[in-house]
Amino acid sequence: MRAGRYIGVMSGTSLDGVDVVLASIDGSGVVQQASYSHPVPAQLKQDILAICQGQTLTLSQLGRIDTRLGRLFAAAVLGLMKQEKLGSHDIVAIGCHGQTVWHEPQGEAPHTLQIGDNNQIAAHTGITVVGDFRRRDIALGGQGAPLVPAFHHALLAHPTERRMVLNIGGISNLSFLFPGQPIKGFDTGPGNMLLDAWIWRQKGLAYDRDAEWASAGRVVLPLLQQMLSDRYFTAPAPKSTGREYFNYAWLERHLAAFQGLAGEDVQATLVELTAVTISEQVLLGGSCDRLLVCGGGARNPLLMARLAALLPGTVVSRTDALGISGDDMEALAFAWLAARTLSGLAGNLPSVTGASKETILGAIFPGDGLRLAL
Repeated sequence: MRAGRYIGVMSGTSLDGVDVVLASIDGSGVVQQASYSHPVPAQLKQDILAICQGQTLTLSQLGRIDTRLGRLFAAAVLGLMKQEKLGSHDIVAIGCHGQTVWHEPQGEAPHTLQIGDNNQIAAHTGITVVGDFRRRDIALGGQGAPLVPAFHHALLAHPTERRMVLNIGGISNLSFLFPGQPIKGFDTGPGNMLLDAWIWRQKGLAYDRDAEWASAGRVVLPLLQQMLSDRYFTAPAPKSTGREYFNYAWLERHLAAFQGLAGEDVQATLVELTAVTISEQVLLGGSCDRLLVCGGGARNPLLMARLAALLPGTVVSRTDALGISGDDMEALAFAWLAARTLSGLAGNLPSVTGASKETILGAIFPGDGLRLAL
């Protein structure tokens, strides 16, 4: 592994901000040194969400959003560098996931699209950027996702304890870290995505802080059962999904058969949907001794309580308890994947994605040490 300091950039399906981390990486492991969060302008967020939900747009509109997002990622990186008093030559590379606006790994021409022009990041920071991580895996017949289980294994595997790592972002994904067994992982379904969409439409809030609204409601079992009947939940792994599938339109279709439901009851039912779909996959996967939770959903006390109740005998805790920030986990993973790419090492796991072989991931956008002013 090419040793040095790397920066990881992740915006995630929830679009609640750009997470940027500074990490020291070498052959012995990853050490997080700093983090920084950069806001996403409201109009840009709405433009991106419109793409994710299938709204028609011109190539000109897509190109403008791609450039604006690339500049935003560059500004986020520069914010971290200013905070830590770093120059371009202090960083080996930036690993930028980009913003997924469409993910369709099945069909006649499987594809995935992450935008946020990496050329903009390289030009405005002067640092080499590694991006476009998912499409090589798809070219080899894989899902292109999730890519974090390899990082979870490198960071959190235990010699005797059966562990799973659960990331609850807009979408939830599980990594199976069982001693002596192949690493597995897949997207279980919605995480915060539907919760955030519902409270935004009903109350104009970005999210349900501390699950206060959901905690005031009750679970509507017929609605829950109808949502659980979606074919994605029983589809075999490897599998992955995103906002192009689990979005507000998906929720509206299920709500159409129910009239007069209280908003907080729908919110409580959506929390239960996330908890049940995760816990079912944990149990079907053979259960575990410890479920380590990261991502924004780890801060939802109702969701965490429901996971603990649905998984008796499993210790459910945040990755923070092991000294690894759950908020920064994915950004750290892409800093680590950038280091693997520059070192000529594979970044995917066929046992997770279904690709035909391991492969080096991503495209490299060389930096020249010179910054172009934003």
